[in-house]
Amino acid sequence: MSGSPAVSRQEFDAIFAAVRTWGSWSPADRGAWNRVTPEHVRRATALVRSGTAVPLGLPWDTRAGPDNDRPALHHMTDLGDVEPAEPATYKDFIAADFHGKAVSHLDALAHVAYRGRLYDGRTAREAVGASGARFGSVAALGPLVTKGVLLDLPAVLGVGWLEPGHPVHARDVAATERALGVTVDDGCAVLLRSGRFRRRRELGPWDVGAASAGLHVDAVPLLAERAIALLGGDGDSDLRPSPVEGVHSPVHALAVAAMGVPLLDNLDLEALSAACAGAGRYEFMIVVSPLNVPGGTGSPVNPVAIL
Repeated sequence: MSGSPAVSRQEFDAIFAAVRTWGSWSPADRGAWNRVTPEHVRRATALVRSGTAVPLGLPWDTRAGPDNDRPALHHMTDLGDVEPAEPATYKDFIAADFHGKAVSHLDALAHVAYRGRLYDGRTAREAVGASGARFGSVAALGPLVTKGVLLDLPAVLGVGWLEPGHPVHARDVAATERALGVTVDDGCAVLLRSGRFRRRRELGPWDVGAASAGLHVDAVPLLAERAIALLGGDGDSDLRPSPVEGVHSPVHALAVAAMGVPLLDNLDLEALSAACAGAGRYEFMIVVSPLNVPGGTGSPVNPVAIL
């Protein structure tokens, strides 16, 4: 699983055209979430055996660091001293510029444009303005319940983590499926574990925007062929530095803008890795419920995997 061949812009555009699903669904701004039918939900519930629920969201991080240049906000607005009578109440305020590397969040289809076009060919400047998104907002998605698959590459390789800059190719995805006895198929959520947060806990934070393990673009056509509904990981799915000239987040462009597949970024997959290893299986039900933010390009989220 080594080597990251460079991809020209022309080659990348050919991949974009090959995986594009524009015009496939109505409503279009739910994108690949339209693939998930009641039958997919029933299939997911059949994967629940022990009833173990594993939250995947990171703690709300208010401390600045190499991987958190826009810390989340949290402060108290009521310390129980302004109410006239019992009971005392305590209130607080939270906020985040969440499209970064420190907040677990969902990218909606309004988040990414390529060559000026959002998913389904919508002109980005016409669809997204100062008041928010008129197409592809997170409010259009609603909740998702489906089968989840953990591609736990460090577990397969027998290492603690993938080093920053390690590419995950299509052949690696297929090999991980075979090793873990899982199948990425239609309507499922694919979660890629690189071991980022184990590495962070043992070695300290680093600038993951400059160097992170992630999918090489040659893996995306395989995921498109399998007709997935959601892609996520403990990074932001992209390999950094990018192997594509002039495109800093090529997997974002392919998944969101071409395929209509929302992304889950910055998940803590360490507990899920341990739970899957203990259960001897890497498939589970996943529940994703983003905030209902009209016009929002995404949402902080705490997905839950249920084994």
